Parts: sequence; C-alpha cells; structure tokens
Amino acid sequence: MNINQALNVLNLKGTVSKEELAKAYKKMAIKYHPDRNPTGVEMMKVINSAYEFLKGLNLEEIKHTDEKNAYDYSEDLEKVISEILKMQGVEIEVCGNWIWLSGNTKDYKDQIKSLGCYWASQKKKWYYRPAEYKSLNRGSWNMDAIREKYGSSIVKGKNSQELEMKA
Repeated sequence: MNINQALNVLNLKGTVSKEELAKAYKKMAIKYHPDRNPTGVEMMKVINSAYEFLKGLNLEEIKHTDEKNAYDYSEDLEKVISEILKMQGVEIEVCGNWIWLSGNTKDYKDQIKSLGCYWASQKKKWYYRPAEYKSLNRGSWNMDAIREKYGSSIVKGKNSQELEMKA
C-alpha cells in the first residue's frame, strides 16, 4: 500500500493533517462498523490497514500526490465484498487493501469477473485491487510473501459459515 492508495481508502484528498486523518478514520469506522454494516468486518480490516500505514509515517501532513486519480476506494470495495458474500463457498482473504478470492469461485466466474476482479493464474485465485495500483515489481510473488509483507486475514462468507455449522 502506498500513500495515495491509503488516502483513497479513507476517502481523503489534498493535504491531510493528523487531525483530519483521525476524523476520517473515525467516520469510516462508524460507517463500516460490523454492527451497522454487513461488510463491516472485511471493510474494517482494509480501513485499519490504511490508517495504521498513514499513522506510521509520523508526518505532520500527508499529501495526496495523484489527486486526479483520487476516489473513494472504500465504496468500490464495499460493493465488491457485499456481492462476494452472497456467493456460497467463496472465501475472502484481505491482504493490505487487496482482496483475494478462493474456494468455490468456479461456479461464480462470470459474476466475479463482472465485479472487476482479475484471475491470478499462478496463485489460482481471483483478486480485487485499487484501480490506481501500478506494479513496480513485475516479478511473481507467492501468497506467503504477500501475507508476510501486507498481513492477512481470511474471512468466510456467511453462506460458507452456515454450511460449516450444518455439517
């Protein structure tokens, strides 16, 4: 995750102070709290990751360096996650501000593709990423390296949890 991507997750533009960063985080935490929002658990992982990244920079002000590509990534991500949660047996793994999809994805291939997800043939998983992402390293990362660098949390959709409880 870079500064622009983290600011897009928190829907911030321009130059941002520590106070504005904290206010934006609080606003997002209220909006995506798991008690208020069905996609809240997954969204809060991405929001927390972005906030911790920006907070860890220890800067008085943080500037969005690509304002023409600034947008509300959290809104896009929420739409994708809410649709994926409806897919029985599809697992979501959050790594930084990317989501990786595994499990029963074959049955939902066309739906997943229409959400703007991409297939990673070497990893045998689908992924959704920020639109402004540009890889500086064209080399292939394995999932363990991605998890180590960006952290990871696996979330099972409600349908797959219900299946596990019934089994």
